[in-house]
Formats: sequence, structure tokens, C-alpha cells
Amino acid sequence: QVQLVESGGGLVQPGGSLKLSCAASGIILRNAGMAWFRQAPGKEREFVGYISGSGFSESYAGFVKSRFIISRDNAMNTAYLQMNNLKLEDTAIYYCAAGQAAGIEPAEYEYWGQGTQVTVSS
Repeated sequence: QVQLVESGGGLVQPGGSLKLSCAASGIILRNAGMAWFRQAPGKEREFVGYISGSGFSESYAGFVKSRFIISRDNAMNTAYLQMNNLKLEDTAIYYCAAGQAAGIEPAEYEYWGQGTQVTVSS
């Protein structure tokens, strides 16, 4: 059974940083692309960024603007999302997803975590 578990969310002030983790079990991460999505209240789930199984290919949504970095440690079967210079509008539930896809649509990913809340507030 595949399980993805996110952690690292919390409350942070504008301009602050958080690092989210996504620990996988039941799936070998080096064989799967990993993506991060987020969903704010009343909004659709949106793509944040993606990293390939090898870690050599990355892509990000336009709003990231070099503030976020996705990485992975295949030996630990874990992916990460480093978020810097956080803004109020980054407040959302953040989800990690895994699968053979490399796209920006949620439907392209087979496996999902339960999400972790990120709140940016002064």
C-alpha cells in the first residue's frame, strides 16, 4: 500500500520560511515523479512544482518566482519543498503527489498525501 505523509507545515510570518517533507512508503520514489500542489479555501487545487525521479528535472508554477525549491532524497524515500519569502497568499493546504506523470494537473498523479496546513500571517 502506497502512503505519502506530509509534515512541516505551520504558522509563519510574511517573509519567513518553512520546509515541508513528504515521506513515502510502499513506493520507490526514485521511480516516480513528485509534485507539490496547494489548495486555499474556496479555490481549486493548484500546481506548485515538480521534480523528476532522478532529481535532474524540475519545474515550478509562475507564482513561485524562485522562492520555493523542490528536492528529494531517494535514499530516504522523501521529497521536500523549501519555501522562502512566504507571502500571505501562500496560505493553503499543501499536498505532495507521486506517480509516473510530469504534468501540472492533479488528475495526472496516482498517489496523494493527506496535506499539511501552511498559514502565513502577521
